[in-house]
Amino acid sequence: MTPAPHAPTRTPLAAAGPSRPLTGRPRALLLEGVHPEAAALLHRAGFDVDDHRGALGEDALIAAIRGVQVLGIRSRTRVSRRVLHAAGDLQAVGAFCTGTDQIDLQAATERGVAVFNAPHANGRSVAELALAEVIALTRRLPERNAAAHAGVWDKSATGSHEVRGRCLGIVGYGAIGTQLSVLAEALGMDVVFHDLAERAPVGRARRCETLHELLVQADAVSLHVDGRPQNAGLIGEAQLAAMRPGSVLLNLSRGSVVDLAALRRHLTSGHLAGAAIDVFPDEPSAAGRPFTNPLRGLPNVLLTPHVGGSTQEAQREIAVSVANRLVSHARTTTTARAA
Repeated sequence: MTPAPHAPTRTPLAAAGPSRPLTGRPRALLLEGVHPEAAALLHRAGFDVDDHRGALGEDALIAAIRGVQVLGIRSRTRVSRRVLHAAGDLQAVGAFCTGTDQIDLQAATERGVAVFNAPHANGRSVAELALAEVIALTRRLPERNAAAHAGVWDKSATGSHEVRGRCLGIVGYGAIGTQLSVLAEALGMDVVFHDLAERAPVGRARRCETLHELLVQADAVSLHVDGRPQNAGLIGEAQLAAMRPGSVLLNLSRGSVVDLAALRRHLTSGHLAGAAIDVFPDEPSAAGRPFTNPLRGLPNVLLTPHVGGSTQEAQREIAVSVANRLVSHARTTTTARAA
């Protein structure tokens, strides 16, 4: 299934008791290296802010969240039902990222905890990286780069193509998919897309009614779907086999979407020319931790550590957007976006 990307998440204040505007000097806990502008904005609004670079496991988070009114996280910290029901003072969670898959939204609603995210703030950054990877894979830059670093002069046009005139298939045609569509078309690519939601095509892009219809005609397939359960395993053995010989696959959406073992088989067999993967089923909890993955070591694969939206511009925009909404909620209990 291929639903639309996230809309801004605003959990209603539930029957567990409405939030009241915070008084005194409330506490905020920020995890995972949220851009410093968020802490600065919260400080200016009168919060005491604890700012940590790493994620926390469930037990550690329960201990750290005592007495905290506002929690800020990115994608690695899991805010489970157990965490939410143990957090007696918590009034709002800010997800300083696009999605909210890591938060139990039903439990947040039951507890009257508002949840805010920034679904569109890093769209340009993700789209630019996807386009760069399409070009790099189509020109076989990963292999050429590795060979040159190994002292091998591999000057050849074999397997190397321009992107102009080639077909890009975009799975998930929301905020990121449409931006990628515009950028790719500006380079002369033909664009097709598939999305279960009704989406108006941008420019000359054409809609595919089924995922299979897109896979059999695209020279590059870029995934931009969310992490809801029905998207798990969206690209598996059958879908990879349906892709055009010599095509490339990009996943900058969610780690559960692609069967990596099957992808490795199709890369090593030569059926696919390359892949670029930015998100993984199991990701280290902090920078510097060991990273294991079945695609490591393949010369035609670009592996990046979940940095699709990690530009200074995007991270600052996310920080300002989510922090402002947390401050507004703390003052007024409103969940509406400020004008």
